[in-house]
Amino acid sequence: MNKLPYEKELGILVKKNPENEDNFGKRPDERSVEELLDFGIININKLQGPTSHQVSDYVKKILKVKRAGHSGTLDPNVTGVLPIALNRGTRILKILLKSGKEYICLMHVHKEVSEKEIKKVMKKFVGKIKQKPPVRSAVKRVEREREIYYLEILEIDKQDVLFKVGCEAGTYIRTLCFAVGKELKVGAHMQQLIRIKVARFNDNNWASLHDLKDAYEDYKESSEDKIKEIILPVERAVEYFPKIWVFDNCLKSLCHGADLNIPGVSRLNEGIEKEDLVAVMTLKNELICVGKAEMSSKEIMKKNKGRVITEKKVFMQKIYLESPTGSL
Repeated sequence: MNKLPYEKELGILVKKNPENEDNFGKRPDERSVEELLDFGIININKLQGPTSHQVSDYVKKILKVKRAGHSGTLDPNVTGVLPIALNRGTRILKILLKSGKEYICLMHVHKEVSEKEIKKVMKKFVGKIKQKPPVRSAVKRVEREREIYYLEILEIDKQDVLFKVGCEAGTYIRTLCFAVGKELKVGAHMQQLIRIKVARFNDNNWASLHDLKDAYEDYKESSEDKIKEIILPVERAVEYFPKIWVFDNCLKSLCHGADLNIPGVSRLNEGIEKEDLVAVMTLKNELICVGKAEMSSKEIMKKNKGRVITEKKVFMQKIYLESPTGSL
């Protein structure tokens, strides 16, 4: 089965068991709707027509929140997964922008070519490729290296090729189709595109704007079930990150800018390497910060002192530390 980077399940290593991990905080799935509206994220199934910015604006108006932002622009004609973060949750979006994506694409080849030749040519585009952004793009048109993690042909019907592609953030599928057509020496273009995965957000757990509106109206009428299925804890945005879980007694210093040192570590994922981006979590799986690893998992398990995380972006509010049952 094809997987994006970070989708591999990582084992958990125990550095030191806590004496009590139930005396502080609140598990993300126990948050109230009000808390989710302030620090949540929604996996919207974007329809053809509106821009990503317009979809974010619709979400803001439906939920009556001050801020809503999306995790990477989808062309108005492209549909599919568009994570939308709410209020303070919008700070997580820069992290999601760098995550891998998966698409289903219908490519039209301009002249008939044998299936064998199409398959042979498309295999060449798996791995590192060079791309220039399309003429109509929001970024500077300079050649950049991007990685195609996998490319699976689902169906070939004469000149129409349906394929699934997993790729690095910033890869242009329209440009990929053009490059395939050029390699085939007949030309090709992207006919239809659906994004089906951004990190762990996918087509199995998305919701439409209509679903969101109905759920919010139910919530206003005292039914929280639907809205809590759609507005997810912001921790979902870092599910694909390797993680380090820390003791409650070091939360205050972390939130005030201190680096994480080994004595604060309770457990961690295996496979962390130096300079990897790592999510630092409470023992109840609340997101504290995201930072750069200073040590590998093996080093952390071997050593008794030293700095583990630096260059942090803190998400937990300082006011949260004032109450053992506080809210992010």
